[in-house]
Amino acid sequence: MKVVKTLKSKITNHSRIFDATLDIYNEALSFIIDVIDKEFVDIHNVSTETMIAAVERLIHTTKLNPLPKYQEFNIRFYKFPSYFRRAAIASAFGKVKSHLTNLRNWEEERKIALSEGRKFKKKPPTLQLRHKDFPVFYKGNMFEKTSGSTAKIKVFHNNDWVWKEILFKELDLYKRDVWNWKENNPKLVKVGKKYFLHFSYESRVKLNKVDIKEQTICAVDLGINNSAVCSVMDAKGTVLARKFINQPKEKDRLYRMTSKLRKAQSVSGGVSAPNYWRRINGIQTHIVHHTSSEIVKFAKENGCHVIVFEYLDSMKMPKGFWGAKKLRFKLRYWRKKGIQNKVTEMAHYTGIRISRINAHNTSALAFDGSGKVERNPRKDLATFTTGKVYHADLQASYNIGARYFIRGIQKTIPEKKWLTIQANVPELSKRTLQTLSSLISLNLA
Repeated sequence: MKVVKTLKSKITNHSRIFDATLDIYNEALSFIIDVIDKEFVDIHNVSTETMIAAVERLIHTTKLNPLPKYQEFNIRFYKFPSYFRRAAIASAFGKVKSHLTNLRNWEEERKIALSEGRKFKKKPPTLQLRHKDFPVFYKGNMFEKTSGSTAKIKVFHNNDWVWKEILFKELDLYKRDVWNWKENNPKLVKVGKKYFLHFSYESRVKLNKVDIKEQTICAVDLGINNSAVCSVMDAKGTVLARKFINQPKEKDRLYRMTSKLRKAQSVSGGVSAPNYWRRINGIQTHIVHHTSSEIVKFAKENGCHVIVFEYLDSMKMPKGFWGAKKLRFKLRYWRKKGIQNKVTEMAHYTGIRISRINAHNTSALAFDGSGKVERNPRKDLATFTTGKVYHADLQASYNIGARYFIRGIQKTIPEKKWLTIQANVPELSKRTLQTLSSLISLNLA
């Protein structure tokens, strides 16, 4: 499969000099969006290459095309680089195409509502002409790297397109594990008042393909108090390694910020509070990235072929949750989804597969098959019916790994033989009742 990783490098010797380049590029983009919207009706089956050639005939003056329909483009954007022009056309084409798709979906929704006799108050989507896009600088024509930390870049400065020397922070390609990947054209991106070069690297990765009985997996339970609890298991149900991942300092800050946010909103009548949300989102992002990095690192260290998660369906709010408690529950759910997405991205870079299993009862059932557990959520402890006390998230990770192996082994066994095994191990008949003891019993059977 094809994988892409983007690394950003800060430009250290210039900042405001690039403002004019971004402004003129986005003005040209707005102009081209308007041209495509006026001149083309049905563009859903048109390729990007065809659209670029068609729009250039409408806006760009050449020897073979001396009088284009929109001659003002060359006047307004004098000496506009050809690579920028084609990149702007491709970007504008995508934006208009997206708008037409949204408009078509709106018309279908309206048609269905009217046919059912319902009122339809939803407003139609409008085409936005003004955007804040960042241009790609094509190597050789707009960008020339002179060393690992210096380059020449073509920008709009003093009413002309000129080459400027820039300094940027050198990227450690060995540390980021992209030293043998293909480097694509950089993109100039503005963050706050600073400018960065975003280099994208692409490669082909072959995901591992190992027989289910030979696999080693990392089963991950995304808990309430712990960010993640990982268990390395094999197909026999043997637990080979365990790891607890948590960020207590960050979560303490996060809970303080949510309390302050709820207090500010209650006093001011539901204000948006952007500064609070900026800090909350920053902490959330740090927790997601750190947890994801630790999970993938742990899986690689133990030679895992698959990382297994619970399938997180739509969020269901527990009863009695309100105020800051309700907000924390939502943040925790969003964080779990973010961790799964980030781990999927990072794991595929290294050839590790991702799988998800049914989450129902993974924490509620004891891994030894003794039945339902009584859980103490504050201490993350689970009391079994036998009186045994165990870590709730750790035993849930055992059940997650077991369900993955049971599902995989079932696919390799003929149906008639599987029914015979089910007669000896009844809990295999229902996936939501399967635990680690079910996997051990399956191997014995």
